Amino acid sequence: MLTRFLLLLLALSLTVSEVNAEPVAGRDLSVIVVGGNSNYPPYQFLDKNGRPAGYIVDLTRAIARVMGLKVEIKLDDFGQILKGLDSGDIDILEGLSYSEARAREYEFSTPHSIIVQAIFARKGTPAVKSLEQLRGKKVLVHRGGGMHGYLQEKHYDADLVLTDSPRETLQELAAGRCDYAVVALLPAMYIIREEKLANLVPVATNVAPQRYYCYAAKKGNAELVAQMNEGLSILKKTGEFNQIYDKWIGVLEPQRTSWLVVAKYAALVVIPLSLVLMGTVLWSYSLRRQVAQRTESLSNALAELQRNQQQLVQADKMAALGILVSGVAHEINNPTGIILMNMPTLKKIFRDAERILDRYQEEEGEFTLGGIRYQRVRQEVPLILDEIQDGAQRIKKTVEDLKNFARKDDEAHKEMLDFNNVVRTAVRLVDVATRKFTNAFSATYGDGLPLVFGNEQRLEQVVVNLVMNAGQALPDPSKAIALRTWHDVATGRVMLSVHDEGTGISPEHLKHLTDPFFTTKRENGGTGLGLSISANIIKDHGGEIAFDSGVGEGTTVTLALPAAVAGRKNGQ
Repeated sequence: MLTRFLLLLLALSLTVSEVNAEPVAGRDLSVIVVGGNSNYPPYQFLDKNGRPAGYIVDLTRAIARVMGLKVEIKLDDFGQILKGLDSGDIDILEGLSYSEARAREYEFSTPHSIIVQAIFARKGTPAVKSLEQLRGKKVLVHRGGGMHGYLQEKHYDADLVLTDSPRETLQELAAGRCDYAVVALLPAMYIIREEKLANLVPVATNVAPQRYYCYAAKKGNAELVAQMNEGLSILKKTGEFNQIYDKWIGVLEPQRTSWLVVAKYAALVVIPLSLVLMGTVLWSYSLRRQVAQRTESLSNALAELQRNQQQLVQADKMAALGILVSGVAHEINNPTGIILMNMPTLKKIFRDAERILDRYQEEEGEFTLGGIRYQRVRQEVPLILDEIQDGAQRIKKTVEDLKNFARKDDEAHKEMLDFNNVVRTAVRLVDVATRKFTNAFSATYGDGLPLVFGNEQRLEQVVVNLVMNAGQALPDPSKAIALRTWHDVATGRVMLSVHDEGTGISPEHLKHLTDPFFTTKRENGGTGLGLSISANIIKDHGGEIAFDSGVGEGTTVTLALPAAVAGRKNGQ
């Protein structure tokens, strides 16, 4: 009996080691320690056996599998986990809400979840529709959570009653400690169902800006975050991401689906009864009415789906460019603005000083300023000031181009475009990188191109990708890149070609260039998504993209877009 008891204790200790193992000196650095909140269902929590479970836990394990990583998942109180990340005992967090303040301290992955905040109350409590209506009322909120910080920023401190977890928040609300609580919608619905808190209901949703939930590591650990990003991309491509989402998140939305099913079967019952009881005319009227209602419901559902998809696409794009632009553009524009504002004053000062210095030279003879003869200073300083001003203007223009490129682009928004202007903007964006790749870059823009109908940012993205790929293919800067636009009158299309004198592409690889995740540059950080995305963008615009290459012969990429109106010229 004693032997069986000791064996049981040993088995239990091995079972919980994944959760409770504390980092020790000399731990295996090949194992990535992933930290998470032990009480934030359905995203991450400890199950009844004390093991990590939940949506992000399954996601982490799937990423580790497809990326060949060894991970140890450690769930604990959120405050302790955050301390572990800061001390280095934990390598990366499974879930941390993105904010600009946190982005200065942590590296964030592409979002894997969108957190929606809601106000909960007991049944029968007077309803509120916004956070503003909670002022002056005692409100339960989870200490240290995303909404705690948000409400503090909005100066709700005096109204807040803090708890140690979302679960405790809802339990206290159900027991009548306060009348209202602000909790993330999905975790709250999960806890209400699990704890059978039948007297609680959401009285308002989307009461605060949606928060993106991401993997997060300390600054300087961007490589690990990049691995998580690549794993997420693979799971989305294979469909496993949706399977994990449906397992944990989809089950919390049964009412919406069940009501659609009920409506469907109710219609199947009502329509035959209408045929029997009300006749052909009344049945036709009822059928038209139901079709209109269903059409409206489907339209609303499609619009909601498109909005959600655009949010995730935009979040991916911002992970790559938006954070850079929002942070760096501000830092660049401030000193650039100071230069542009002060430069006219400096020019006036120097012009006034010239008269004094000229008289001094007449009286005292030749002299030097800063070790340079005055006559040379008099000739070159105005030119130097002009160069500084022109350089600052160029910096400002480049930053504006980056901000426009990273701006949220609505795929439904297309307009008549001057394709030459689109290409010029893209060339400016990659100007610095291009000069590193080659000493012989040329761009020839055809005259009188017809307008094209499209999305400016998406087309800029394609041109940037083609020029960057051409540069990366060059063996040394002596090799050239040539870009050209023209109008193919015979086919009524606007054309772009990008030719490089690079190493070329082998025939077996040429047919796979636009396949997702296919790349010949994976050792240099390539993901194999650039040309696939570009091909889809051009296809969406009704165009075509073609490749002509041979090993050692360079590569030519040709892009064709239909003219918006045959024969219509720019500026007409």
